[in-house]
Amino acid sequence: MGASLLSSCFVQTAWAVYPERVVSLIVPFTAGSGSDILARIISPRLSERWHQSVIVDNRAGASGNIGADYVSKAAPDGLNLLMAINTITMAPNLYKKPGFDPVTDFSPVMKLTVANFAIVTNPVLPPNDLKSLIQFLKAHPNQYNFGSPGNGTPHHLAMELMKMQLGLELLHVPYKGLSGATTDLLGGQVQLMFASVHSMLPNVKAGKLKMIAVTGATRWPLLPNVGTFREQGVDFMDAVDAWYAMFAPPKTPVEIINKLILDLTAVLNTPEIKEQLSAQGLTVQLSTPEQLGQLVASDTARWKKTIADAHITAD
Repeated sequence: MGASLLSSCFVQTAWAVYPERVVSLIVPFTAGSGSDILARIISPRLSERWHQSVIVDNRAGASGNIGADYVSKAAPDGLNLLMAINTITMAPNLYKKPGFDPVTDFSPVMKLTVANFAIVTNPVLPPNDLKSLIQFLKAHPNQYNFGSPGNGTPHHLAMELMKMQLGLELLHVPYKGLSGATTDLLGGQVQLMFASVHSMLPNVKAGKLKMIAVTGATRWPLLPNVGTFREQGVDFMDAVDAWYAMFAPPKTPVEIINKLILDLTAVLNTPEIKEQLSAQGLTVQLSTPEQLGQLVASDTARWKKTIADAHITAD
């Protein structure tokens, strides 16, 4: 990352004119969402470093498209910054006119945090490991349902990707949010679901649900007995997660981008901030702008194919 930063002197020169006014962290979802929580945790620390107000501006709607579109058309002065989740690579493929291209219409700043996903089941399903679950579902095509918080959500697309890659036949039941899907998973109306590890943790620890496998390169520290997908023989689910990142409007000057990188890195590496984020199921995972740009391009292509092959449309 150091190679992408300008010299301290050059950065300080840019900082003399940035920020001149209030900085808005644009959250394209409602209060209480993952991006909102992240923005509200880091905004006071950024305000301290910049000696300027940093506010959280929720512009929800259209699976995040409204807030993202707003930033894609904002002035490149660093005063409006998008706090995005990886739905930015999914939603444009669900809508005919999203208003922006996630690959070309932003200046990537950096990846900030990640929340790993897991496949969880109601105890009514006998399998306790991934291999057994796959065999069981293949032996019972179209006999079991999976839930999601809605069509085109990361939870939905993760299961569709797994279905297509493994040749599984499951029925999708979309809900209006995670709460309803979780309630019916507990009640057995749906039998399995993808969700963030953190959101399922209480019910798994209580024995009300079974966690079969987690995405990512390593096991979840609070559930060390649950293996990763790769450990259990499935190698295409490593990067299926919920990542959060900051984007600036297109053509934002490099000195502003580098200053953002410098201060975001300092804030997110603070032990207290890491602890607060961990309590929300978020692990700090930073990147360069180039790495984030590559991630956006690869995820957009992957989810575009998944959405097209599964004939998914927005709710």
